[in-house]
Amino acid sequence: MPSGSRPSFRMARKKPVQDGVRVRLANGQSWKDLAEMTPAEIREGSLFPAGFLPLPHPNHPEGGMLFPKFHIDEIKKQEARDLSRFDLDYDLPDHFLPEFPPAIYLTTRPDLGDVSQGKLVTMDNFHELFKNALNPKQLEGLRLLVAPFMQQQFNQTDDRRSVRPSRGVACFDCHANGHTNASTHLAGDVRPQEFRHRLDTPTLRGVNIQRLFGSQRALKSVEDFTEFEQRAAYFDGDPVLATKKGVNILERGSQVHFMAEFQALLDFPPAPKLNILGRLNPSLARESELRGEKLFFGKAQCATCHTAPYYTDNLMHNLQVERFFRPQTVNGRMASADGPIKTFPLRGIKDSPPYLHDGRLLTLDDTVEFFNLILELKLTIDEKADLVAFLRVL
Repeated sequence: MPSGSRPSFRMARKKPVQDGVRVRLANGQSWKDLAEMTPAEIREGSLFPAGFLPLPHPNHPEGGMLFPKFHIDEIKKQEARDLSRFDLDYDLPDHFLPEFPPAIYLTTRPDLGDVSQGKLVTMDNFHELFKNALNPKQLEGLRLLVAPFMQQQFNQTDDRRSVRPSRGVACFDCHANGHTNASTHLAGDVRPQEFRHRLDTPTLRGVNIQRLFGSQRALKSVEDFTEFEQRAAYFDGDPVLATKKGVNILERGSQVHFMAEFQALLDFPPAPKLNILGRLNPSLARESELRGEKLFFGKAQCATCHTAPYYTDNLMHNLQVERFFRPQTVNGRMASADGPIKTFPLRGIKDSPPYLHDGRLLTLDDTVEFFNLILELKLTIDEKADLVAFLRVL
């Protein structure tokens, strides 16, 4: 078991949740000392933790879709379709990623619990698993979500990044089981290349309660997101390359609608300690969790953006992290301003590592330290531990 895992805290299908702060400080620094400094002092002293800088793609000048090996292996086993690239591999260790395959919960059939039966949903098994739980439109939407289509790095042209001509990728190759496997890509809406943002694949759980889609783009509906992915994101925002490589133009009135209808059924995992308003039931919660809830809605200011019951305000916010460091190039990525990013829901957050829009924060402890510094909260060691305890039960 990797160092730092705590078996008493587990994801929905029992993968251990990693704990502890994994970001390293400069020699002689402590989190307490750092939190006492102003952003300008941290910037001028070059003391901002390197692990808090924007995370580059494993090969930032090249970019493109990249999948964890466990997903590559399972797709190869089920469909004989190869998602490996000949030019680079995924970079984050498996124990920092979501469990695989993840559970699936449906808003329409909560009585079924996890409907995945412990399987990765693919073209091979989707009908068998869902034929008795979905209506025909939803089943067709799911079929389209597991169907592979041409993509920038995975296609049949001579500038692909797979050894053999590829059938492409499916929506659920990143959003595994309607959740996430932490596949990564670069945002298509920024140029030049070194300024493009790495994207950590967000979960699709709870899209029915969301009103903005895409971490940077502020798309206004899941239908917009579904269509945008196929027309633009799959091809780095280049419609000329999309035409060359075989773009799949989805029909908005039927195919996009069917896909969105299924996505809207994907529910958050159960949170037995929360009441119907998304707050802790005092008779079920531990003291540390109750203290963490009080901090979340008080001193820590988390609820300013992450409002109950789903812990999102459905808005974009600019954290202005760049006030803590000078612009610098990190492995081909120009670390500067992130700009506005989406407030993602925190329901089920322990199941969705790594954190922030680019995956730079490996644990919830890292995340609390990050926001303690960025928001200048000056939380104590015990307060930070209580806040993490509350986040784990959401």
